[in-house]
Amino acid sequence: MICMVMKMSNKYQELMNQKNEIMKTSIGLDYNKYEIEGIGFDFEYMMNDQGYDIEKIVKIQNENMIGNTPLVELKNITNYARKYAKKGYGARIFLKDEAANISGSFKARRAVLAVNQAKELGFKGIIAATSGNYGAAVAALAAKAGLKCIIVQECFDSRNVSQPEILEKARKCEAYGAEVVQLSVGPELFYQFLKLIGETGYFNASLYSPYGVKGIETLGHEIAEELMEKIGKYPEVVVVTNAGGGNLTGTARGLKDAGATETLVIGASVNLYGLHMASDIDFNRKSFTTGHTGFGIPFAVFPDRSDVPRSAARPLRYMDKYVMVNQGSVFFMTEALAILEGMERGPAGNTSLAAAFSLAQTMKDNEIIVVQETEYTGAGKHILPQLSFARKNGVELKFGDPRKEIPGQNIIIPQDGSYLCHQNIDLNDLKKTYLKRYKDMVLSSLDFKYLSEELRIDIEEVKELMK
Repeated sequence: MICMVMKMSNKYQELMNQKNEIMKTSIGLDYNKYEIEGIGFDFEYMMNDQGYDIEKIVKIQNENMIGNTPLVELKNITNYARKYAKKGYGARIFLKDEAANISGSFKARRAVLAVNQAKELGFKGIIAATSGNYGAAVAALAAKAGLKCIIVQECFDSRNVSQPEILEKARKCEAYGAEVVQLSVGPELFYQFLKLIGETGYFNASLYSPYGVKGIETLGHEIAEELMEKIGKYPEVVVVTNAGGGNLTGTARGLKDAGATETLVIGASVNLYGLHMASDIDFNRKSFTTGHTGFGIPFAVFPDRSDVPRSAARPLRYMDKYVMVNQGSVFFMTEALAILEGMERGPAGNTSLAAAFSLAQTMKDNEIIVVQETEYTGAGKHILPQLSFARKNGVELKFGDPRKEIPGQNIIIPQDGSYLCHQNIDLNDLKKTYLKRYKDMVLSSLDFKYLSEELRIDIEEVKELMK
């Protein structure tokens, strides 16, 4: 038995030692090209060196039933928010309905560039590791392009139990003809993902490649251009559900490129503090598989933890503010969107909607706040299966004050809209955590310049935070 364990351990380590070479081969991108002496790399050079300008991206997306999604003013939800705001406050809430894309989410904007790149480079197939929505997008567009597709999904705990939302997403991937490899929670996922890339020679449709982020820039462009055309101004605020950071990075880049340089970009995540994402016990005690602090915070403070040597998702470069809402508030707003606006949409986009409902009450009534995306819904994504699953896993369900919710122990749905609130996450705390890995290093002026760009603060502030 000991001998067998050692063999498995050696095999695992052997594959892990090859990960950079495997990733480089499978994405057709030499990351060494963008490295700078010291700790930095040239982020803008990497992003602009892939041959995809905004015109080319728009053309590819339009040819694949992606983009130009409706921008809807949520008049009833705006009026509901104003009910709890002081006089003269309660911003107009708009929503970009990304469920209208080919696979039912904004992830299609990301996937189409990866599929296009795979096709251009002559790959026979494409592979992605994802909890689901991105997998569905990759699968749909691979089918359209005539490529084979494998989706690797972290799905089960040790009891072989999976969340209804994850199973719904697997069904969606399989409907497009993809092979779905479902694994248990833990380090097995990345090992098997690397193994499959090596065995198949497929293109790695990483969420964190330049292709996985540049595709979202069109979303930022559309929000800016459509509002300027409709209202005559750019939005004061755009709220983005934040997980790995690519959604926020791409949207912010698109907004700025379109001219909306004064628009504040606010990240929003579900509060899952206290739950460990790689824990077998915690895995099914959360009701959200993405858009939560368990991804949002680790990827903000260490973006290069991803499956590529240098991540194109760098949220601290673009985030003006970061807020979180509790699980119960997102369920509340999911139902409010359906009942008040006749729009039944899935959970991830409703994270930013819950944040926007609260944030709108702090803004003047002539200002505009945009919820940046929606996603499709399906059997496993509905409120009732998710809440029933939570109860089966020992999570208490009740109405009350959402600020008292303890992730993994209870889900507190607001008694009414007046109880729904957001909590601020201190960006300086995140920046300090980001800097911790460099505290014992002797840094050059070039290093400090890079850190200044990464954290969007001047060099003196970097040095002060490092103390």
